[in-house]
Amino acid sequence: MARSQPQSLFGDPEPEPTRSEDRDAPLAERMRPRDLDEFVGQSHLVGPGKLLRRLIEDGGSPPSLILWGGPGTGKTTLARLLAGRAGARFVPLSAVLAGVKELREAVAEARQARRQGFKTILFVDEIHRFNKSQQDALLPAVEDGTVALIGATTENPSFEVNAALLSRSRVVTLEPLTEADVTAILRRAIGDSIRGLADFRPVIDDGPIGRLARSSGGDARVALTALEAAVRSAVPDNQGIRQIDDEAIVEAIGRARFAYDKGGEEHYNLASALIKSIRNSDVDAGLYWLARLIEGGADPLFIARRLCILASEDIGLADPRAMEQADAAARIVHLVGLPEGLYPLAQATIYLARAAKSNQVKRAYLAALEDARSTAREPVPLHLRNAVTPLMAELGYSQGYRYVHDDPAARDEMPGRPAGLEGRVYFEP
Repeated sequence: MARSQPQSLFGDPEPEPTRSEDRDAPLAERMRPRDLDEFVGQSHLVGPGKLLRRLIEDGGSPPSLILWGGPGTGKTTLARLLAGRAGARFVPLSAVLAGVKELREAVAEARQARRQGFKTILFVDEIHRFNKSQQDALLPAVEDGTVALIGATTENPSFEVNAALLSRSRVVTLEPLTEADVTAILRRAIGDSIRGLADFRPVIDDGPIGRLARSSGGDARVALTALEAAVRSAVPDNQGIRQIDDEAIVEAIGRARFAYDKGGEEHYNLASALIKSIRNSDVDAGLYWLARLIEGGADPLFIARRLCILASEDIGLADPRAMEQADAAARIVHLVGLPEGLYPLAQATIYLARAAKSNQVKRAYLAALEDARSTAREPVPLHLRNAVTPLMAELGYSQGYRYVHDDPAARDEMPGRPAGLEGRVYFEP
């Protein structure tokens, strides 16, 4: 017997999720996959035999999950698919807008629905924005099965979700969509006359589509939003066809983001400009190129890695704290992400640009490397080898080794390199 739609505590039917066929809804919402066959990306989770595919196809009540991944990677869609196949109520909350009061109301309604035989999936978007007391408020309902919690977060849950909630949930990591994934999503939207843009008769070559896919940073929502803006703003010709070129896409996605191609030459040009400006002790130029990278959508950890390399390659022992600053910036960026992470990156950029410069670490290593390559067949002198077996001791391993703590003269008198390389100087303070 079919069940009636569960009622809220106030006697009103629960609102249906936004219908993907609603022509007034944003394209990204209209094109939201309705089943796994339409879902693109995350093959490590929804491929044959993988975790989420098994959970969705099983149709049972899913366990509590924390979906960790960047924006536009499919977290909300996967939660809806899980709820749909489980025949569960899907109750979405935004951690930006909801507080303890809203949580308690949602849990109370879930308990009532449970008595009527209905399961509830409580979807909390941006769950990392809940404070400890708000997260604690979820624990009893998760623990007794009143709700299956699906939390979505762009931040590392190890730092942002409390241990008690993590221990009752399974963390699932979503990867950024690939360029091919986003391209497939865009092409589907262009060709779909019911939910997509086919009725506008857009014509878009592979070039603009590829650039849009790359510029989206693996975020399908960004790509679809820009595509819809470009198509709707295009002027149709006398046959009703809307030609979408590079310029239309540029205006739709934003010139700075579009001009920055993470996989192309400009990515490396901007990174090179940042490093060379810092090497030249030009604080303002360094900050300018840093801002260009961040504004263009560069991976902040890529920037942090480049700063860490520069701290040793171009500053080194002239200011050992430079490496500490770069390392700290990288750790903080990993912890908080953007936009807050731009401040430690800016601080590290300023410090590194102002620091004394020295490339002696690099020069010393390269000089040693040259000798190491030319003498690669030279054996390690016997006195520098460990005699770990009696046979090795008989062969002379470790004979002649002098322990510098007991014999300070050994520092100058005991050879430390193969014969012929003594006296070679690599590092000059």
